[in-house]
Amino acid sequence: MRTSFKAPGGRLIAALSVALSLAVAGCGSISRPDAGLVGLAVAQGASPLDPFRFAANDEAAGEAFLSAWEIERQARGARSITALAVSGGGANGAYGAGVLVGWTRTGDRPVFDLVTGVSTGALISPFAFLGSAWDDRLAEAYRDEDVSRLASGGWGLIARPSLYSDRSLRALVGKYVDAQLLQAIAAEHQAGRRLLVATTNLDAQATVLWDMGAIALSGQAPGQSEAAVALFRNVLVASASIPGVFPPVMMGREGDLLPAEMHVDGGVSTPFVLAPSSLTFWTPEEVMRPGDLYVIINGEIEPRLALTRGATLPILMRSFDTLSKSDLRAHLIAAVAFASRNDARLRYAAIPTELGADSLAFEAAAMRRLFETGETAGASGTAFSEVMPEAWTRPEP
Repeated sequence: MRTSFKAPGGRLIAALSVALSLAVAGCGSISRPDAGLVGLAVAQGASPLDPFRFAANDEAAGEAFLSAWEIERQARGARSITALAVSGGGANGAYGAGVLVGWTRTGDRPVFDLVTGVSTGALISPFAFLGSAWDDRLAEAYRDEDVSRLASGGWGLIARPSLYSDRSLRALVGKYVDAQLLQAIAAEHQAGRRLLVATTNLDAQATVLWDMGAIALSGQAPGQSEAAVALFRNVLVASASIPGVFPPVMMGREGDLLPAEMHVDGGVSTPFVLAPSSLTFWTPEEVMRPGDLYVIINGEIEPRLALTRGATLPILMRSFDTLSKSDLRAHLIAAVAFASRNDARLRYAAIPTELGADSLAFEAAAMRRLFETGETAGASGTAFSEVMPEAWTRPEP
């Protein structure tokens, strides 16, 4: 599969964060060694984390990942790939979680060969990957009262490079991501399925795709469980760390005056992932051929008519919201082209515009309403729109 994924509203939130950050520039910060360009180049070289990830713009690395997976799929006699991409969207992730839970009730929710997630979609993706048996855990996570604490303790820009601490986010991830979850994911990885999560490496300005199944599998080795759980959680927190809202996550170790990598929300660099960006024009064959492709967009995609007040902040907010939706639609068009070229079917689900969703509304009541709306849509079979209603047949040469 090769196309791409980013959080609707992600750029809006980033814009607001930048505006607030400018007001208190230089107050809260992360100390980093002055490595210079040479040091940065060395730091971006070989890393102990490399077996678990690759940059989406690295064509050779993307091909290596897919080639290894292709060999495994051939050995298992697999057929075409069924994939699910889950976008970001902050609190709006409650809608996508509800869609999945409701979809189970229809009896036709697929077992996905590939699941990818960005930001809140990254938090959803392990449960989507493990399937309907984990719906209760998914629903519990998005109905958890602790979610309302994510956006508490604001104005932290004075003491840190973000509005909020990541303490509550880490506590929430730690509550639902444990050795048992990794053991289940490792088993599915060994069965030939793949789970990818996207973060953004700010130093390299690149989308990084993390093979979460490989991380989970590494934890099955004697004495490695704790390290694997810690890395798995760290990647999820990084993917959900909206710049300026939550602090970035430093990946790797500082040493020899070389900096660790600074990772933030995957939604900064891509709305959603159906394939590495460097392989957008790839035409797979046989076991790697895409069949049914699904995208869950945790946000609105259609324009919403509203009077924009003539002040700096409303103009900034409206502009970036418009830009975000345009960017998302452009990625969907690219996904349609990919599906059409490969005789695949593409469906997407998005939050109805009339709901007036807010990605930073972490209040329990608001998230419960979104979850229930998504659950109803999923159960009734109305959540997904058929972008590619029928797979077209490529004419014989």
